[in-house]
Amino acid sequence: MDDIKVELKCAQINLKNSRVATANLMKYTADNKVDIICIQEPYINQGRTVGIDTQYKIFTAGEARSRAAVIITNRKVDATLITQLSDKGTITMKITSGDTTIILASMYFDRQKTPEHGLTKVNAILQHEKTVGVIIAMGSNARSTSWHDTTTSNRGKHLEEYIISKQLHMMNEPSANTTFESRTGKSNIDLTLVTSNVLRRISDWKISDEECNSDHSIINYDIRTAMSHNSTTDGTEIYGEREKHGNIPRKYTQDS
Repeated sequence: MDDIKVELKCAQINLKNSRVATANLMKYTADNKVDIICIQEPYINQGRTVGIDTQYKIFTAGEARSRAAVIITNRKVDATLITQLSDKGTITMKITSGDTTIILASMYFDRQKTPEHGLTKVNAILQHEKTVGVIIAMGSNARSTSWHDTTTSNRGKHLEEYIISKQLHMMNEPSANTTFESRTGKSNIDLTLVTSNVLRRISDWKISDEECNSDHSIINYDIRTAMSHNSTTDGTEIYGEREKHGNIPRKYTQDS
């Protein structure tokens, strides 16, 4: 008989410092029983991240205006801020639930700064605990056809090359929806990147079509925290075709 799968429901969104979008997110979180939220550009008032339900745990860092946050709504999730890997634009957490421990980062890449500024932080996160899987919820401000945008910017090309060099996996899937839409156009600039050792636990990545009062869409995915019956004796899982290649263009895989 199959083991019961236990999953954490995750969401990520850029709130564009909007009070209304934050209120909408709180309703969405309650309605959909979201366990973990990665936020870029949270709503700030008088130097504090506000509008978050007081029963939830909120993690921010740095003395300046926060550009990233992580919200934990599930009290059964053990979450610790990794302070040396966190600042106003990056929140890095160690998350433990069930038999799973992961490193989770919410990151905002400032378009006024070069990509190297953010990628230096990604390097540090990937080096922190090499045996632990890493999930990065990234507001990249970078466009690429590799993550199903209609064009590739210089920033996008730079990020593509980095993803390939670090053997990261892109969870973004083709969709009728885009992660960003405003009066000036649409694009896919909000990304979910994972390392190989957590890829098999991520499922149901999608861009929500619900109204969120931000020009960025809510992204949803699940993290499985209980191993299935398809496990080997050493605790690793037997990979299917999806786990082997993920949702990454074949040029991202070594056997392409």
